[in-house]
Amino acid sequence: MRSTLTRLGIAGATAALALAAAVVPAAANNDWDGGGPRDNWGQGGGHHHHDNPRLYKGVVTANGGLVLRSAPNRGSAVIRVAPQGEVVTIFCKTSGQPIQGNPLWYLLTDGTWAWGAARYIDNIGPAPRWC
Repeated sequence: MRSTLTRLGIAGATAALALAAAVVPAAANNDWDGGGPRDNWGQGGGHHHHDNPRLYKGVVTANGGLVLRSAPNRGSAVIRVAPQGEVVTIFCKTSGQPIQGNPLWYLLTDGTWAWGAARYIDNIGPAPRWC
């Protein structure tokens, strides 16, 4: 039987994770949907994803496609599979579970927020910024 403190700790941790999941994509979405640099009058830059300098591009190189996940590790939930050759939009990079020696994972913004192992994504242009 769990103590009251244990139940409260679990409930608090669950609430914190739910809040983080709700806030992070929403906050990041400002960069995605046009919260670009402000001009001298405080107006938004109106950048869209295709010309937003804060987003990066890459191409999937994995034979048979790349499994995109809910977190930067192989044990997290599968969001979708990106086919080999697909050009993806990258928001940022972070360290995660190493895949064939490469610990980098990219947060992709193509319709859903999902993580892809950088080992199987070749950058088009500059390397993504850190998350």
